[in-house]
Amino acid sequence: MDALATFLQQSITFFAILDPIGISAIALSILSPNITKTQINKVAYKATITIIIAFFVVLISGEMLLKLFGIDENSLKVMGGIVLILMAISMVNGTTKPKDDNTLDEKNNEELSVIPLGIPIAFGTGLFTTIIIFKHQAQTALDLFSISMAFCLNALVFYLILKNSIYIKKYLGLTGQNIITKLMGLIVGAIAVQFIVGGIVSLSKGYLGA
Repeated sequence: MDALATFLQQSITFFAILDPIGISAIALSILSPNITKTQINKVAYKATITIIIAFFVVLISGEMLLKLFGIDENSLKVMGGIVLILMAISMVNGTTKPKDDNTLDEKNNEELSVIPLGIPIAFGTGLFTTIIIFKHQAQTALDLFSISMAFCLNALVFYLILKNSIYIKKYLGLTGQNIITKLMGLIVGAIAVQFIVGGIVSLSKGYLGA
């Protein structure tokens, strides 16, 4: 039961931070306005593969990076929470959408699927810090498997939503997409507060104990 609850928490956290519906709106704003269904399918596929590769790179090398720079996991929790707080504020205020750039329309849509759509728009600092925090909270191989499955599930959802973003925009409209992004922002903010408080409490215990 605890494993299921942890998996659900991880899945919801990844979904809120990834915000696939909000990303789909951003994707349509930077891709060619004349993009076809076949082209957007390819964009969705490449962007999804990009974030999956980025996830496993961070999951595998994240601990090494912390040791290399001598960073305490609780310090990362606090800093990661601050990053998520800033992201949440941007989501709630509706300022996560990049400025329009007419030159983007002249570029190849498939190139944009990796950078900037895959990284850093979809897979940014929020996901980076969250993955490392979850990795350090993991105690068994099952915990690592749970994190991986939670992210891969969200990657699948990300792919399906991005693939059908043209239809989602048609049915939800810009207002509907903005509302969902704001709701996800509130969830991300709540998660960020938990990270910050948990990190500060653990750091305080360590210093007081010393």
